[in-house]
This record gives sequence, C-alpha cells and structure tokens, in this order.
Amino acid sequence: MPVLHNINFDKASFKDFEKIPNLNSFQRTEAFKEFTDYMETHGHMNYRFVTHNGCGPEILVSSPFQEKPQSCISLVSNDYLNFTQHPKVKAAAIEGIQKYGTGAGASPLIGGHHDYHVMLEDKLSSFFGRAKSSSIIYTTGYTANSATLLAMLKNNDCAIVDMAVHASVFEGLLETNVKRFPHNNLDYLERALSDTRSKYVTRLVIIDGVYSQDGDLAKMSEIYDLTKLYGAFLMVDDAHGIGVLGKNGRGAIEMFDLLDKIDIISGTLSKALGHIGGFVVSKPEVINYLQFQSRQQVFSSTSTPATNGLLVALNLIDEEPEWRNQLAKNVAYFKKGLLDIGLDIGPTESPIIPIKIGDAHKTGDAARLLLKAGVYANAIVYPGVSRKDARIRTSLMATHTKEHLDKALNAFDYVNQKLNISLVH
Repeated sequence: MPVLHNINFDKASFKDFEKIPNLNSFQRTEAFKEFTDYMETHGHMNYRFVTHNGCGPEILVSSPFQEKPQSCISLVSNDYLNFTQHPKVKAAAIEGIQKYGTGAGASPLIGGHHDYHVMLEDKLSSFFGRAKSSSIIYTTGYTANSATLLAMLKNNDCAIVDMAVHASVFEGLLETNVKRFPHNNLDYLERALSDTRSKYVTRLVIIDGVYSQDGDLAKMSEIYDLTKLYGAFLMVDDAHGIGVLGKNGRGAIEMFDLLDKIDIISGTLSKALGHIGGFVVSKPEVINYLQFQSRQQVFSSTSTPATNGLLVALNLIDEEPEWRNQLAKNVAYFKKGLLDIGLDIGPTESPIIPIKIGDAHKTGDAARLLLKAGVYANAIVYPGVSRKDARIRTSLMATHTKEHLDKALNAFDYVNQKLNISLVH
C-alpha cells in the first residue's frame, strides 16, 4: 500500500487523521488504517478489546497481546455501583421486556412514548426534588447533551464552556457562539461573562459536576455565584457524580447544595444506574420545549422497555446506600496505594482515578504491561487529553474487593519498576 501522507506515526494521534491535505475521505481512511496497523504492530492498540461477560470487577478480555481470552481485574467500567448485575435491576428489566416487548417502536413524538417512559421521567423529577414534568429522557447521555443544546442555543446566543467538558457538549454547540475558559479557572470565566454581557440573548455557562478524565469536581459554588452575578444561566452535566456522590447519592450538585438552583441538569443512565440513556432536568417549560423541538425526540426512536430496570436502580440509591459507601472505601484504599507507590493521580475526588504518565508511547506500554499482568485499564492519550498529559485512566466499582485492588496495585508497582512512571524516582 503506498504511503499517502507525511504523518510521523511515532508522534501521531487519531486527531491527525480527521483532515489530511490533498486526501479525499476514502484516501484518509487508508492512511488511518496504516496508522492503526502500526499501533498494533508496536503493541499500542489498546482499544476496542472484546469482553466476553458482563460488567463486573473481573472480566474476560480478548486482546492482541494474548492468544486466548484472559481473566482480568476490570478498571475500565463506569458501572460504579455494579447495578448492571443487581438481581432486582435485572428482574425489573426482564419484566419490562416481557410486558412490552423489545423496542419502543417510534419516536416519542409520534407513538413511541409509553407509560414506562412517563414513570421514569416522573421518577427522575422526584429524584432531584423537582416538580412533575421536570425531566425528559434520551436514548444516550451523549444525545441528552448534544440534542438539548442544539435545541436551546442559536446564533444569537452564547455558550461559555469549561474546556474539559464532554465532547457531546461541544457537538451540541455547533449552531451557536462559544467562549471557552480554562478548566475551573474562575478569572477567565468572569472575564467571559463580563465580555459577553449585553451581546447575546442567552448566555449559558456549561460545566461538568465530575470531570471524566481527571475525576475532579467543578468549583460549582463559585461558578454558580459568578453566573448569576452576570445574569447568565448554568447547565451542569453530572453524569459521573449521580448515584455516587452526595449524602443521598444525588451527585456533585447535591454536595454543593445546588439541586434546586441549577437551570439545566443533564446526566446519563449508563453509569451508576447501570443501563443506557440520558436525561435532562429543568423547568417544566424547558422540558415541554425539548419534547417538541429537540431533534432526537422528534426523529429518533426512544428507550426500550428494559428501561423498567432504571425505576428499581433509582430506588436502590436510597434503599441500599451500602453500595455507595463501599465504593467510597474502595476509592480511598486504591488512591492511598497508588500514592504510596509514588504515582501521580492528580486532583481526583471520585471513582475516576488517573495515573498520569505524560508520554503517550510510555502510556501505551504501561497499558500493555498491565493487561499482561491481569489488569485491564484504559490508556488515554491526545486528543482525549493534551499531548503532554497522557495517562492510564482507572474507574473503580463498589464490588471490587480488597484482593482485586491489591492485585491492581501490585501490577502498577510492577509497571513502575519496568517503565519508571512514578513522581519520585
């Protein structure tokens, strides 16, 4: 195959193949195939591994590094409470399928809006202490952000966005004006709020509750105060906080005592709640608008009857807080173990714990060595993070045992000895 580009594969990332001068779309796919082949040859294709069982603290994984599927400690799942395997949740999902079948049949607007959707939306409104008709569900958390923002913000509006928010937010801002501020930087946020005052009809500040790469929290109280001082609105995507953080599991927003104050709350049903889908919580007038103006609600089929399991999962947040408590204990134990090794875990305050390495190729080598040692963790490199901020990203679950965590810590110690990834050498 001829080389069609001048890209240095040793320093390249997936982003380098989004647009290549003088190559058409199909030639670009050929160049990208060369790159992924190169990555696999050099042991850095740490993506799209096939797993052979459900989410859990141990999973069976097929990878290019092993001849046969391998049992590994799983540090890759956002199923924080492991509700995907909770007997009550599974029984309710099965009951939903037995009663309604396997699909919704249409978009919510024209026949696909079933009573199990209404029950879930009412449950979500109540869960967040809002009035009835204050929530709307989407087929994915990604769509909850992108479709909502496309509907809400137009070319005379402006989004003021923390640079570390999820990619789904940026996709939702394609039809509006955007100002970005460095992560959690209050000075830059205030400058953006001041500079945009009186220039746009709507100004919406958008942040995460828990950030998906560093696992740290938004400076939510200060951001809320600044937003309101300058007459703007605030949207919080708390996908990684809901069910995990807060006294009652209502997320990072609950920790900051802002549940009744945030203008738009978005989140996912695929993490602590153990299913698939997303949601938005806001004023009933906003929800009504989204029901008729959000493209996903109009043109795409909606959640399947297995959604019935989410009604139970939401109840379990209150009925079985022991899962959330055990997760917090696991996080504290694992963080201490990584710090004792001398690894850089950044400012995380959640079950997302990054091990920062910096060099992308060393990060790929670390992921491969971990897998060979029976620990499956994600290598995150540019453009997921900046070029100098490559890391191994780990996610903990309530069902990890001390033995699971010790095996993972021993593997990280082994990788550190091999690759010298610690802060203190």
